[in-house]
Amino acid sequence: MAKLLIDECLHTSLLKLAHEAGHTADHVNYLGLGSSKDWDLMKLILDQDYTFVTNNRTDFLALYGRTQLHAGLVIIVSNVTPPARTLPGCAHLHR
Repeated sequence: MAKLLIDECLHTSLLKLAHEAGHTADHVNYLGLGSSKDWDLMKLILDQDYTFVTNNRTDFLALYGRTQLHAGLVIIVSNVTPPARTLPGCAHLHR
């Protein structure tokens, strides 16, 4: 099973789904890392051997592209229109 870190832009309910599927999972907000810079999260992701779950495709594809070895990246593509996405920390996704 995977060791997942769920990004702050994704709902905390994903933790329950991951746990029910037998995965170990943490949420960025529950670790006190909300509003962290992407590169700081990347250091934690690599150091702790997490598979990162996010909808921040652009930034994390670039960061992962510079990494030789990692546990994985899961990008969730949302079907919610940008004006409806008002979670803190997601504003940069809607330029």
